[in-house]
Amino acid sequence: MYPTNDIDAQLLLATLIASKRRPAELVEIVAAADVLGCPVTSGNLWAESFRRFATHGLIVAAEGGYALTPAGQALGEKLPKKADTSERVFLVRERLSAYMPAEKSPSVPMSTEQFEEAMAAHAVAAKQGGKNLLMPKPKVDEDAQRGRGPGRRPFGANRRRG
Repeated sequence: MYPTNDIDAQLLLATLIASKRRPAELVEIVAAADVLGCPVTSGNLWAESFRRFATHGLIVAAEGGYALTPAGQALGEKLPKKADTSERVFLVRERLSAYMPAEKSPSVPMSTEQFEEAMAAHAVAAKQGGKNLLMPKPKVDEDAQRGRGPGRRPFGANRRRG
């Protein structure tokens, strides 16, 4: 897949997160992209990337949602856990540029309007303030961790009585 953009890598990562357990709806992919820190701003670019992924055999429509094919999942595997989003996007983009599909697959119909509807639905859900399962965990304050000390026991030290 020779012409790759950052949006291609962001779409792959967002779909990987959103469709871990089951095929994800388009709104869930948009929410995962927002959690990654690369929100969907242009429905046209994301729809074009989505169609390109389907043509190259990386995304399929399944069970009312979308999921990555095994080839698509392989491109997102074994990324460094401590890398930030921009590093992960860079690594996935490199893998995408080296990816050569075995054969062309039928495209999944995707329009700009579908992405814009998903963006609007995600914006409405974000304003409601409900529980979002894709929210990142809060960072632990390092200063608070240092104050506890690694060897401190809650009920004092073990003493041997002899």
